[in-house]
Amino acid sequence: MKAYDIIKTVRLTEKGSAQSEFDQYTVVADTRANKFQIRDAVEELFKVKVLRVNTLSVHGKKRRQRTKQAGRSNHWKKAIVKLAKGDKIELV
Repeated sequence: MKAYDIIKTVRLTEKGSAQSEFDQYTVVADTRANKFQIRDAVEELFKVKVLRVNTLSVHGKKRRQRTKQAGRSNHWKKAIVKLAKGDKIELV
């Protein structure tokens, strides 16, 4: 897999903004990617040094349509990436 296939996006949330003070960022990764692949992809895409990667699989929530058909949102993988002191991911 290429780096652009592994890292889907950087999550911009209120909790994520608080984490950036501690050099941590939350990214959405491919569900098949492991910690080593995520680390290499973040280092390649953002030109930073990654110290640690924590991952967790987020299961999709159950949803209902207007026609009362049952469904659910997709499963996805969340990765919390800790960067070296002084490194930042520039978010627009």
